[in-house]
Amino acid sequence: MDKVLLELKNIVKSFDTPQGKLEILKGINIKVKEGEKISIVGPSGVGKTTLLNIIGTLDKPSSGEFYFLGKKVNFSDEEKLSQIRREKIGFIFQLHYLMPEFSVLENIILPGLISNWDRENCRKRAEELLIKFRLLERKDHKPSQLSGGERQKVATARALFLNPPLLLADEPTGNLDPESANEVAEIFLQINKEFNTTIILVTHNLELAQKMDKIFLLKNGFLVELKR
Repeated sequence: MDKVLLELKNIVKSFDTPQGKLEILKGINIKVKEGEKISIVGPSGVGKTTLLNIIGTLDKPSSGEFYFLGKKVNFSDEEKLSQIRREKIGFIFQLHYLMPEFSVLENIILPGLISNWDRENCRKRAEELLIKFRLLERKDHKPSQLSGGERQKVATARALFLNPPLLLADEPTGNLDPESANEVAEIFLQINKEFNTTIILVTHNLELAQKMDKIFLLKNGFLVELKR
């Protein structure tokens, strides 16, 4: 039986506005097993990114419980949250957030340096990923010298550097042309197959969403699984 990687129980997120309390998430319940591929779709502004940020411990829920690897997450313990983010979760965003003054190789090894890896081991790990993404010949290039698809591949390699069990992607193909978007989607499928990495992504790209195991629609503050 597949092990549950994470579980959200009745997660609520509200914001105070001049008009009163605005409830974005009204009771999110979901179990995600190790190795699953999940897509979350829905109109802009319904809280998809907010939900992803809670799963990634970048934001805290107003109420509800979040379990990660069998343990309840304490959103008050910033040191523990930081450790989870650093060691267990890879993040990919619509904007790649690569350091413009660094080379491709230097960008990819950042998580290793932050985790006090030896520089030579960092280089070896980065080159493994660059070979996998067919970008080795670009390792000394700056992000400005790459195509949009290549930049997103570098961002993905950086997110995978520490081999996290969970990869979160927020509109990872949003700024890409169809060919590059398809290439990035294939990389996600390859990562999932090779490393059993759990993938949760938010996307407006229905073609990408349909390549995942399950599709959830976020609507009116609730998650509804779409049957195929």
